[in-house]
Amino acid sequence: MIEKVVRIQLNGWQRAAVAVGSAVGALLDPRRADLIAALGETTGRPAFERVLERMKRSPEGRAILAVRPRVISSEVGHAWDLPPNTFGAAYAKFMGSRNFSPDDRPPVRFMDTEELAYVAMRAREVHDFWHTLFELPTNLIGESALKVIEFEQMMLPMCLMSVAGGTARFSERQRRLFYQHYFPWALKAGMQCTDLMCVYYERHFDEDLEDVRRKWGIIPAPPPPR
Repeated sequence: MIEKVVRIQLNGWQRAAVAVGSAVGALLDPRRADLIAALGETTGRPAFERVLERMKRSPEGRAILAVRPRVISSEVGHAWDLPPNTFGAAYAKFMGSRNFSPDDRPPVRFMDTEELAYVAMRAREVHDFWHTLFELPTNLIGESALKVIEFEQMMLPMCLMSVAGGTARFSERQRRLFYQHYFPWALKAGMQCTDLMCVYYERHFDEDLEDVRRKWGIIPAPPPPR
């Protein structure tokens, strides 16, 4: 179950103020995950509501909502013990090679209901599964490309803002590489794959990585041109 955190009820003006403040702060310091999270929550309620309705119409989505699994160390630690060809092992390698912890995601504070709070948290926590499946690095280009896929999957305004903010910090070479190489791929990849918010990833940890990619229509990122 989602942990009990203090959820803050905002009126329209307060929501707008938090959104603007979070957007400005995130642009000034992109490492502030708490500000990026607040921006996503205060601008993304309609998108999360649509995701919730899709999950309710999907068998796997309904299973996720019924159990409300969390992507935290105590729940996904067994991935580190799986055979190397599996999706779970690939996720563990992705996390371990970067010294990432599943427990580092900020809590959801600005959603009005427990259901929407869980959907927002789920979207935040499956981010690293998507990095693993699409073979995207965690540098500025990789994160921006994943935000394109996330926008196509969830239509979160924050994703577009993140792409705009990320590309503004690109060098000319990075910008050319992104728009000529990664952006067209991300558009295709996000449209072709299954509804990724309706996948119960934890139940597929022990399956072959390439098998789950084929099953979910995942196109891994192309290697950068030489």
